[in-house]
Amino acid sequence: MQTFIHYFLHFVAPLGIALLIFNKSWKTAYVLFLLTMLVDLDHLLASPIFQANRCSINFHPLHTYYAIMVYVMMLFFKKPIRILGIGFLFHMLTDYVDCLMM
Repeated sequence: MQTFIHYFLHFVAPLGIALLIFNKSWKTAYVLFLLTMLVDLDHLLASPIFQANRCSINFHPLHTYYAIMVYVMMLFFKKPIRILGIGFLFHMLTDYVDCLMM
């Protein structure tokens, strides 16, 4: 169930957010939300790259509290930076929910 929730929050929920908040440009917003998945490239720096019981938050460089502060600051810019900030923050929330479920 944890895997289902994780991927639902990464791929389906952002579609709902794009449709709800950015109804006129929802396709662009959804693509930008999907692009924020690239933040997970920092997992390649870890050894081992994947560890089932590891919490990403504050472990990987782009998942630290410092990075999250940058994502919050992105909310104060215009589109598309704001959309990316929302995407990054929702990604962090999804990973945090995953941590809680471990």
